[in-house]
Amino acid sequence: MGLVIHKEKISRETGEKLKSLCPFGAISYTEKEGLSIGMGCKLCKLCVKKSDGVITFEEELSPRVDKSLWKGILVFCEHFHGKIHNVTFELLGKARELAAVTGQNVMALMIGSDITDKAKELYCYGADDVYVYDNPGLRDFLIEPYTNVFESFIRQIRPSSILVGATNVGRSLAPRVAARLRTGLTADCTSLEMTEDTDLVQIRPAFGGNIMARIMTPNHRPQFCTVRYKIFSKPEKTDCDREPISMEVTDRMLVTNARIVDIELKPEDVDISEAEVIVQCGRGVKSKSDLAMVQELANLLGARMACTRPLVENNWFDAKHQIGLSGRTVKPKLLICIGVSGAVQTVAGMKGSDLIIAINSDPQAPIFDVAHYGYVGDLYEIVPKLIEKIKTTRGEV
Repeated sequence: MGLVIHKEKISRETGEKLKSLCPFGAISYTEKEGLSIGMGCKLCKLCVKKSDGVITFEEELSPRVDKSLWKGILVFCEHFHGKIHNVTFELLGKARELAAVTGQNVMALMIGSDITDKAKELYCYGADDVYVYDNPGLRDFLIEPYTNVFESFIRQIRPSSILVGATNVGRSLAPRVAARLRTGLTADCTSLEMTEDTDLVQIRPAFGGNIMARIMTPNHRPQFCTVRYKIFSKPEKTDCDREPISMEVTDRMLVTNARIVDIELKPEDVDISEAEVIVQCGRGVKSKSDLAMVQELANLLGARMACTRPLVENNWFDAKHQIGLSGRTVKPKLLICIGVSGAVQTVAGMKGSDLIIAINSDPQAPIFDVAHYGYVGDLYEIVPKLIEKIKTTRGEV
């Protein structure tokens, strides 16, 4: 796209007029060289409006894809040696909602070794068709073979939209596959919508969470996105008894320049994304030593401790305990926010919680806009009373 000069319409008078018209001094004119537009042009289009057709703005139309050749919504199934990650089930549930708009199928893709029986479970969570690449060479996640298999499947089946969990595996795999197919990818989506024309509306925070960007790729297929864990709800499991569709794994797919020498499993760590009860600290907690009081409340409730970003920056917590856009997304049954102001970046990571209780001394704090119950007051007075009340109820005092 850009400005086009129609030289046959230029006269000396017109050239001089346009030269003086440009507010950025980007238009030059000489009788020898004629009219030209330099790098200083800001595309304000004032010359287009005032040139009587001497300069026009022409937009290059991108070639449009034949959408009828791409059908269905695909969910990539992440697993570890057959144990399916819950984000897969959440994406299947959302895929069913999206598919209801267009009437297309929901598909699931599972890659690995000795996984065919386990793949049957994907039918129980909303998949119409389940495709399996089952081969000993795919037992462990190696980026090159998995990319080869994923790419081959897409070129063969041609799904219109592809949903991948925004996990370590998904964030590594999805961009490589999208690049092979020369299509776009929207990372860390927090919401998805579908148009009747099968265009996927991919919604994610931008500019630090201050706006929500709505991203579409109407001229390309497939449409690729990664979605955070705990953003969507896991659907109810239904009865199902169907066989997955077995896909061929060729030797060429398994070619890789890497090999796994050994796998050492890390000890299981606290994952606040899985917690059903969470106590979250914010900037209202004045010192690190005061965390002991909050920890006591968390212990009484069988809760896991979490925090906002400032407390990570103060080195009071590890980053894995942070809730928000740059931390973890949680969806507990109970979330108690202590001294949390409720910035949009924090709220985006926990607004799906079943019950939110907020304690803050500022009655205008944004956290009260999302909390189901709120205590306005000094946390150093409220939390000890809450601890005492729980102990009294339990007969511990």
